[in-house]
Amino acid sequence: MMKKSTPTPTFSFSKIYCSLFGHDYVLSKNVTHHIKEYTCSHCNEQATTNSRGRLEVMTPKLKEINNALASVHAKKLARTNTTDTSFQAAS
Repeated sequence: MMKKSTPTPTFSFSKIYCSLFGHDYVLSKNVTHHIKEYTCSHCNEQATTNSRGRLEVMTPKLKEINNALASVHAKKLARTNTTDTSFQAAS
């Protein structure tokens, strides 16, 4: 026998607030030096910066891209921090 599911109510005062006054995005994650993820402090909607530096609503594809970028960026930082960057003068 299949269990009937009832739809969850989507009414929320925080969503109404954001639709009237706009979102109040707070930085939630630094992906790279230029790409960041934000979360609305009222309705928890997520956004990220796009290639032009503008905020864009987070989609599953953008989340996947940001995770891949964060991984590559972390590896790059780890590699540059472990290599000796001091230079010796040629004689």
